[in-house]
Amino acid sequence: MTAPGAVGTGTTGTAETDADRVFAALASAVRRELLRLLRDGGPQPVQVLADHFDMRRPSLSEHLRVLREAGLVSEQRSGRQRIYRLEAAPLAEVQDWLHPYERFWRGRLKDLSALLDRMPDDDVT
Repeated sequence: MTAPGAVGTGTTGTAETDADRVFAALASAVRRELLRLLRDGGPQPVQVLADHFDMRRPSLSEHLRVLREAGLVSEQRSGRQRIYRLEAAPLAEVQDWLHPYERFWRGRLKDLSALLDRMPDDDVT
């Protein structure tokens, strides 16, 4: 899965792609919850988001920075407030990556269903 905008990470020869940043951002339960809050509640100021977590503001800001760098949220200043908005487009690439696994499991479950249908019923009385 190659994404435009790959950035080199040094002398190791590996590159971090946009998709890598999205997957890394989604690895944190806190960041997934932030995305859910923005999905369900629409754009919100950082203080409203912070009220949902028992953590210091700099830690929350770090989570929001990771989401912003992955392209999953955008930030807009309104006076002294920073308003965060969900940017769901990068999640389409995650969905595309997961699709073959969904097909794999759907096939396995279909095979299991067929096997169970062929097995004789045991009448337990």
